[in-house]
Amino acid sequence: MSRREPDQTLLETAAPSEAPQGTLAVAICDRVRADILAGRRQPGAKIRLEELRAEFGVSWSPVREAISRLVAEGLIVTEESRGYRVAPVSRADLAEVIKLRTMLETMALRSAIELGDDAWEAELLAAQHRLGKLELRRSYPAEAEQWETWHRAYHEALIRACGSPILLQFCSQLHDLSDRYRRLFLAAHDFDRDVPGEHRRITEATLARDADAACALLKRHIERTGQNVLRAMQI
Repeated sequence: MSRREPDQTLLETAAPSEAPQGTLAVAICDRVRADILAGRRQPGAKIRLEELRAEFGVSWSPVREAISRLVAEGLIVTEESRGYRVAPVSRADLAEVIKLRTMLETMALRSAIELGDDAWEAELLAAQHRLGKLELRRSYPAEAEQWETWHRAYHEALIRACGSPILLQFCSQLHDLSDRYRRLFLAAHDFDRDVPGEHRRITEATLARDADAACALLKRHIERTGQNVLRAMQI
């Protein structure tokens, strides 16, 4: 499931009545999701539908559709008679996300190794190479968002050949929830491990079609990040 930034040209060049309602809903959803994942909308912050409607210059329908999608993804919660807020964070919630993510992503990776073809291998290599070029610069604000984009692209490429669209959708949602915690709680911390090396070793094991090794490396990679975030949440 793609997590691209919304297409600004769509919103700037097409009047609301001219753009498909579904397309507008996706653009609004993508923008709000990106703000939540980056921490620009903090946990518990009020989501004001009238402000979104005014910002995008649209009718109520695409705004409500976008918010409904984000509620389904777990990034926004409803409050009885009080509207919507950015979902809160908790150690228990993160622990569950880590557990589910390791289980489902390793399942997807094992299937991708079994089913993936040469085109999948090439896509994975390209994503890992592009991410590796950004690793040393990820601590710079100007490069951080680009690193985040390619980090997601790498993890998506890793499991894309699993042959299960539903599994990919669940993995994408859990990746978003996990990344939200990482970006909220590790933003002010130095990187304490060899993340580029971890990505490289996962890729090497995957391309060698060693499913046991690749899945063990991926599980360790996800769990280490999760444990770092859990420690940061205690500070």
